[in-house]
Amino acid sequence: MPVALWVAAVVGTVHGAWSLYWAFGGRALLDTVGQWAVQAVDDEPALAFAVLLGVGILKLLAAWIPLLSERGHLPGRPLWRLVAWVGGPALVLYGLLNAAVAGAVLLGWTGTPADDRPGLIGHALIWDPMFAVWGAALTLGLVATRNRRGRDPAGRSL
Repeated sequence: MPVALWVAAVVGTVHGAWSLYWAFGGRALLDTVGQWAVQAVDDEPALAFAVLLGVGILKLLAAWIPLLSERGHLPGRPLWRLVAWVGGPALVLYGLLNAAVAGAVLLGWTGTPADDRPGLIGHALIWDPMFAVWGAALTLGLVATRNRRGRDPAGRSL
Protein backbone atom coordinates (compact mmCIF):
# COMPACT_ATOMS: atom_id res chain seq x y z
CA MET A 1 0.00 0.00 0.00
CA PRO A 2 1.52 3.34 -0.99
CA VAL A 3 2.83 5.45 1.86
CA ALA A 4 1.11 8.47 0.28
CA LEU A 5 -2.35 7.13 1.17
CA TRP A 6 -1.23 6.66 4.77
CA VAL A 7 0.19 10.20 4.81
CA ALA A 8 -3.12 11.53 3.47
CA ALA A 9 -5.03 9.62 6.15
CA VAL A 10 -2.80 10.92 8.94
CA VAL A 11 -2.80 14.55 7.76
CA GLY A 12 -6.58 14.46 7.27
CA THR A 13 -6.97 12.95 10.73
CA VAL A 14 -4.91 15.73 12.29
CA HIS A 15 -7.04 18.31 10.48
CA GLY A 16 -10.23 16.60 11.61
CA ALA A 17 -8.99 16.14 15.17
CA TRP A 18 -8.54 19.90 15.56
CA SER A 19 -12.14 20.48 14.45
CA LEU A 20 -13.33 17.92 17.01
CA TYR A 21 -11.12 19.45 19.70
CA TRP A 22 -12.71 22.85 19.08
CA ALA A 23 -16.19 21.29 18.94
CA PHE A 24 -15.72 19.93 22.45
CA GLY A 25 -14.56 23.25 23.87
CA GLY A 26 -10.84 23.43 23.13
CA ARG A 27 -9.54 26.92 22.46
CA ALA A 28 -5.88 26.43 21.52
CA LEU A 29 -5.17 27.72 18.01
CA LEU A 30 -8.85 28.56 17.44
CA ASP A 31 -7.86 32.15 16.67
CA THR A 32 -5.66 30.84 13.83
CA VAL A 33 -8.83 29.79 12.02
CA GLY A 34 -10.07 33.37 12.21
CA GLN A 35 -11.67 35.78 14.62
CA TRP A 36 -15.03 34.76 13.19
CA ALA A 37 -14.48 31.24 14.58
CA VAL A 38 -13.70 32.55 18.07
CA GLN A 39 -16.77 34.77 17.95
CA ALA A 40 -18.98 31.91 16.71
CA VAL A 41 -17.85 29.66 19.56
CA ASP A 42 -18.44 32.48 22.07
CA ASP A 43 -21.77 33.73 20.69
CA GLU A 44 -23.43 30.52 19.46
CA PRO A 45 -21.77 27.61 21.28
CA ALA A 46 -24.44 25.03 20.42
CA LEU A 47 -24.36 25.89 16.72
CA ALA A 48 -20.56 26.03 16.73
CA PHE A 49 -20.47 22.60 18.39
CA ALA A 50 -22.78 21.11 15.76
CA VAL A 51 -20.89 22.65 12.84
CA LEU A 52 -17.44 21.76 14.16
CA LEU A 53 -18.54 18.23 15.05
CA GLY A 54 -19.93 17.75 11.54
CA VAL A 55 -16.82 19.21 9.92
CA GLY A 56 -14.56 17.05 12.07
CA ILE A 57 -16.46 13.88 11.22
CA LEU A 58 -16.46 14.72 7.50
CA LYS A 59 -12.71 15.33 7.58
CA LEU A 60 -12.12 11.99 9.31
CA LEU A 61 -14.28 10.20 6.75
CA ALA A 62 -12.47 11.96 3.90
CA ALA A 63 -9.15 11.02 5.48
CA TRP A 64 -9.83 7.30 5.89
CA ILE A 65 -12.29 6.22 3.20
CA PRO A 66 -9.73 6.34 0.35
CA LEU A 67 -7.25 4.19 2.27
CA LEU A 68 -9.83 1.75 3.59
CA SER A 69 -11.47 1.28 0.20
CA GLU A 70 -8.10 0.78 -1.47
CA ARG A 71 -7.24 -1.89 1.09
CA GLY A 72 -10.53 -3.67 0.38
CA HIS A 73 -12.16 -2.84 3.72
CA LEU A 74 -14.98 -0.84 2.13
CA PRO A 75 -17.12 -1.69 -0.87
CA GLY A 76 -17.37 0.65 -3.83
CA ARG A 77 -13.71 1.21 -4.63
CA PRO A 78 -14.43 2.78 -8.06
CA LEU A 79 -16.86 5.28 -6.56
CA TRP A 80 -14.51 6.21 -3.72
CA ARG A 81 -11.62 6.59 -6.15
CA LEU A 82 -13.71 8.94 -8.28
CA VAL A 83 -14.62 11.01 -5.24
CA ALA A 84 -10.96 11.06 -4.17
CA TRP A 85 -9.81 12.06 -7.67
CA VAL A 86 -12.04 15.13 -7.34
CA GLY A 87 -11.19 15.75 -3.69
CA GLY A 88 -7.40 15.39 -3.84
CA PRO A 89 -6.72 18.06 -6.46
CA ALA A 90 -9.46 20.25 -4.95
CA LEU A 91 -7.71 20.13 -1.57
CA VAL A 92 -4.40 21.05 -3.22
CA LEU A 93 -5.90 24.03 -5.07
CA TYR A 94 -7.95 25.19 -2.08
CA GLY A 95 -4.99 24.94 0.26
CA LEU A 96 -2.45 26.59 -2.02
CA LEU A 97 -4.74 29.43 -3.10
CA ASN A 98 -5.88 30.27 0.42
CA ALA A 99 -2.36 30.05 1.83
CA ALA A 100 -1.09 32.31 -0.96
CA VAL A 101 -3.84 34.88 -0.43
CA ALA A 102 -3.31 34.92 3.34
CA GLY A 103 0.44 35.26 2.81
CA ALA A 104 -0.05 38.09 0.32
CA VAL A 105 -2.25 39.99 2.77
CA LEU A 106 0.26 39.46 5.59
CA LEU A 107 3.09 40.73 3.38
CA GLY A 108 1.09 43.82 2.43
CA TRP A 109 0.93 42.94 -1.26
CA THR A 110 -2.83 43.36 -1.57
CA GLY A 111 -3.44 46.72 0.05
CA THR A 112 -5.94 44.99 2.32
CA PRO A 113 -5.30 45.54 6.02
CA ALA A 114 -4.31 42.43 7.96
CA ASP A 115 -6.97 42.97 10.65
CA ASP A 116 -7.10 39.32 11.69
CA ARG A 117 -3.38 38.61 11.92
CA PRO A 118 -3.65 35.30 13.87
CA GLY A 119 -6.22 34.01 11.39
CA LEU A 120 -4.11 35.00 8.41
CA ILE A 121 -1.01 33.41 9.93
CA GLY A 122 -2.98 30.23 10.62
CA HIS A 123 -4.23 30.05 7.06
CA ALA A 124 -0.86 30.94 5.52
CA LEU A 125 1.25 28.59 7.63
CA ILE A 126 -0.92 25.87 9.19
CA TRP A 127 -4.42 25.00 7.98
CA ASP A 128 -4.27 25.69 4.27
CA PRO A 129 -0.81 24.20 3.71
CA MET A 130 -2.11 21.15 5.60
CA PHE A 131 -5.04 20.94 3.16
CA ALA A 132 -2.56 21.11 0.27
CA VAL A 133 -0.33 18.38 1.72
CA TRP A 134 -3.37 16.20 2.39
CA GLY A 135 -4.59 16.64 -1.18
CA ALA A 136 -1.16 16.08 -2.70
CA ALA A 137 -0.62 12.89 -0.71
CA LEU A 138 -4.09 11.64 -1.64
CA THR A 139 -3.52 12.37 -5.32
CA LEU A 140 -0.09 10.71 -5.30
CA GLY A 141 -1.61 7.68 -3.59
CA LEU A 142 -4.29 7.48 -6.26
CA VAL A 143 -1.68 7.67 -9.01
CA ALA A 144 0.36 4.93 -7.35
CA THR A 145 -2.65 2.60 -7.13
CA ARG A 146 -4.29 3.35 -10.49
CA ASN A 147 -3.37 0.00 -12.10
CA ARG A 148 -4.68 -2.24 -9.32
CA ARG A 149 -7.87 -3.28 -11.11
CA GLY A 150 -8.25 -7.03 -10.98
CA ARG A 151 -6.16 -7.37 -7.82
CA ASP A 152 -7.09 -8.23 -4.28
CA PRO A 153 -6.25 -5.80 -1.43
CA ALA A 154 -2.83 -7.43 -0.98
CA GLY A 155 -1.97 -6.70 -4.62
CA ARG A 156 -2.22 -10.29 -5.89
CA SER A 157 -3.90 -10.94 -9.24
CA LEU A 158 -7.42 -12.30 -8.93
